[in-house]
Amino acid sequence: PAGSHVQAAAMPGTITNIHVNVGDRVEVNQPVMVLEAMKMENEVVAEVAGTVASIAVAKGDMVNPGQELFSIAQ
Repeated sequence: PAGSHVQAAAMPGTITNIHVNVGDRVEVNQPVMVLEAMKMENEVVAEVAGTVASIAVAKGDMVNPGQELFSIAQ
């Protein structure tokens, strides 16, 4: 959505867990989802505080670097 902060995948991997839903309030550094890469689980945390506006992936999805994961309305 316009005016939202979009977070993208930093590395290729698989989404193994999503901790939030659209409409949930998140704070800076709050874990939002888990990205498994090279057999290591990496927590993806919110870069900004706000409300989750969209989630572009689902559990089990494979993602590439730069691919949108979710957006946060500030």
